Amino acid sequence: MHTILGANGVIANGIAKELHSQNQKIRLVSRNPKRMHDSDELISADFLNHEQTMNAVKGSEVVYLTTGLPYKTKIWQEQWPVIMRNVINACKEHGAKLLFFDNVYSYGLVKGWMTEETPLNPVSKKGEVRAKLCGMLMDEMKNGLQVIIARSPDFYGSGSPLSFMNELVFKKIAHNEKPMVLVNADRLHSLTYLPDAGKAAAMLGMSESAWGQIWHIPTAANPLTTRQIIEKAVEMTGASSAKFQLLPKWLVKTMGIFMPVLAESVEMLYQNEYDYLFDSSKFNNAFHFEPTSYEQGIKESLESYKS
Repeated sequence: MHTILGANGVIANGIAKELHSQNQKIRLVSRNPKRMHDSDELISADFLNHEQTMNAVKGSEVVYLTTGLPYKTKIWQEQWPVIMRNVINACKEHGAKLLFFDNVYSYGLVKGWMTEETPLNPVSKKGEVRAKLCGMLMDEMKNGLQVIIARSPDFYGSGSPLSFMNELVFKKIAHNEKPMVLVNADRLHSLTYLPDAGKAAAMLGMSESAWGQIWHIPTAANPLTTRQIIEKAVEMTGASSAKFQLLPKWLVKTMGIFMPVLAESVEMLYQNEYDYLFDSSKFNNAFHFEPTSYEQGIKESLESYKS
């Protein structure tokens, strides 16, 4: 039984799709889970509740923690440690393996390529929360819990409304609107194509040899700048201009007064001020995986908005 905590989220859906294609038994768990396939088992649970989490994990061989919380620092600080402790305890009680789908916030500002060996050095409050969660998992690994930490940078691609690249660039270009760029248009920025992310996480969960390690989710190795992405998107759509609106840091802060998600993103803007380079060669080599190219990913992202 492969149990996905955080059912019907963008990563959870990708994992479920790949598991189903491999004829695996799937349990989908969230507060209001929705069946993706006729054979899916559904359980409703609040992961802040210890007993409900225990019940959700019971009978599982592999558990995928993909749940998301509102993008608010205070909520992350209060709720993430509770959720992680409940999930860890449930996996230990029921003998399940645990895959945690993580982001790269805990690395902080990295000058160069992020690899699985990059030390945790958060420079944001959200990054500090993520580092704490990873510390909890690393401690449990030493005590025998089978754990995978799967990390991914920012997403793009169909089905991810929380992606800044989707919302500020592809969606606007597809609708003949001027795209927006956060802080700097000329920094290289690695992006993971969403369908690759879910598939890769499922591959890790089904692997016998991946446990007890950190893995970077497959991401194309030749990152582009936002300006280059816009130029490619404009060329693909036949738009008349590659002009965009640049949102400097001070303006993001000002807009954040009226748009809470922007206010919460200010501490993460270092990811746009500097090159943001993500190395997934460990996964690519181990699983003989070729990440989706940016050209193909951009094309499919634009097509998804037009359709």
